[in-house]
Amino acid sequence: MSVPQLNDEHRGEEILAVLDTAFGELLAADPAAFRVKFRKMAASAFAFYRGTACLFYHDLDPERRGGPYLDERTSRVWIHGDLHAENFGTYMDSNGRLVFNVNDFDEAYVGPFTWDLKRFAASMALIGYAKALSDEQIGELVTIYGAAYRERVHALATGAKSDEVPPFTLDTAQGPLLDALRDARSLTRFGLLDSMTEIRDFERRFAPGGGAVELDAATRYKVLAAFDGYLETLPDASLARPDSYRVKDVVGRRGIGIGSAGLPSYNILLEGHSDALENDVVIYIKQAQTPAVSRHITDPEIRDYFQHEGHRTVISQRALQAHADPWLGWTELDGSGQLVAEVSPYAVDLDWSDIDDPEEIALVVADLGRATATMHAAADDTSGESLVPFSTERAIDAAIAADEDSLIPLLVDFAHDYGARARADHQIFLDLFRNGRIPGL
Repeated sequence: MSVPQLNDEHRGEEILAVLDTAFGELLAADPAAFRVKFRKMAASAFAFYRGTACLFYHDLDPERRGGPYLDERTSRVWIHGDLHAENFGTYMDSNGRLVFNVNDFDEAYVGPFTWDLKRFAASMALIGYAKALSDEQIGELVTIYGAAYRERVHALATGAKSDEVPPFTLDTAQGPLLDALRDARSLTRFGLLDSMTEIRDFERRFAPGGGAVELDAATRYKVLAAFDGYLETLPDASLARPDSYRVKDVVGRRGIGIGSAGLPSYNILLEGHSDALENDVVIYIKQAQTPAVSRHITDPEIRDYFQHEGHRTVISQRALQAHADPWLGWTELDGSGQLVAEVSPYAVDLDWSDIDDPEEIALVVADLGRATATMHAAADDTSGESLVPFSTERAIDAAIAADEDSLIPLLVDFAHDYGARARADHQIFLDLFRNGRIPGL
């Protein structure tokens, strides 16, 4: 990618226009939430990059008409949509196994597989720069990521057995990935419940404070009606014990993450898998967002496949993540699609703050390349969804094989170019924000 050379004033207007398209309605509805979001984005170039997938795809947009390695199939792969270096972590899969993998599927959609690779590569350029790595070292890390991705895709495409490409678990992970899994294992459901709830009159209820918002009767009724609709979207295997879904309490939520500013959210406390109070389950209902990438994919078949954004988020996650959260489902509330999932006690994000040694970073980046390839391979004709009715790993493998030597230089060049662009954009954004030039704030 060749980054256009724009003066700061012109680029500032462009950034404001993209942010208005992506967030304008939500910002108008909840300016306070966006002041918090934008202050978090102001903290660093990487935080800015995390919060502006919309700007990334705006800049990438001309490639929707084609590009290296993109054909009819490889342009229609289920992609993560926001694949940066911090969107990896642990989860408990539906088999009860702790797994380290890609997480946070709010931006998932169907599009060119190279967009995920480029978004990750640029994020590594930003992390590497923040850790004072040289351009050469950053290029080496992106090379390692691309090579690991290529190797894993080829292994999967040529029929490697599952035990030859195992998931990252307590038995197979190493380094910081293993540390994250061990941290997750040390967490407990009781610890999560203790931080959010209390026992009153021999029953568990949400505790006041901590971001919990008491609901009026009308809102509570709407949320419970939405919960009833959610139950119909769960796989049959999730409904083994009907009492698991007995509602004990409902609250609204404040203070959700950098990517969800202004989106309504609710927590529901459920009976769980037994009558024991320590087995209660907390799920959240959150208004799903329009994924940034969808504004740049014009195929009506893709757009019309989804009932709403909640349905799109869940179907995408189930396609991209093997053995996904059994509580994962969707519903509607006030006419908007909602994502429903468990507030997991076993979620630990990859922490880059203590990963500073270049050799250790290289090991982590290689594993993330393999995880990316496994994710792309999961979402194909075996995922149970008809939108991508072909073997994605074979399509990607064939496309790369046609020009084996150019993929990694393409990613390295893009990482350097867009990393520099994002750092410059962060400074422009900071000046816009601190000088009161963002409309509505």
